[in-house]
Amino acid sequence: MLLSLAEVRARWAAEHPGLDTSPMEIVGLIRRIHLLHERALRPLHEAAPVTPPELDLLIPLRHAPGPVIARRLAANLGVSRVAVSKSLARLEERGHIRRTPSAVDRRSVEVVITDAGRAAVDALFPRLLAREVELLAGLGEDREAVVAALTRLAEVLAAADPDR
Repeated sequence: MLLSLAEVRARWAAEHPGLDTSPMEIVGLIRRIHLLHERALRPLHEAAPVTPPELDLLIPLRHAPGPVIARRLAANLGVSRVAVSKSLARLEERGHIRRTPSAVDRRSVEVVITDAGRAAVDALFPRLLAREVELLAGLGEDREAVVAALTRLAEVLAAADPDR
């Protein structure tokens, strides 16, 4: 049997007096929310033409007015250039994006979404949003307070981000 969060915190406090375990409340909830969100959307992703990380790359490309530099995609999404490069290679193989060397900076790669990539986003993303509307409907009047608290949390964590 697993211990509750309160019991785990109490054990840490008993074994390591003075250790501040308060972050466990927030970080534990973030991880749980992330897991529950992924689990709720899994059925939609199972039959999808792209994986969740690939969709995350395609969404900003979907409405970009022109080519996007690959490293900017990585920076905007907060993921490594290597991860973006691997995902872009898979998307290119399947015809969802096109990559070309930048005319301005030969070290950079410009990425554009193709019609197939646009179709994949247009087929999947609205369904994901509809499911998220269902999932979050239970917040009711608390929605604004939740958004405010999460916005504040994002600001606090962004201020401590060594990569900003």
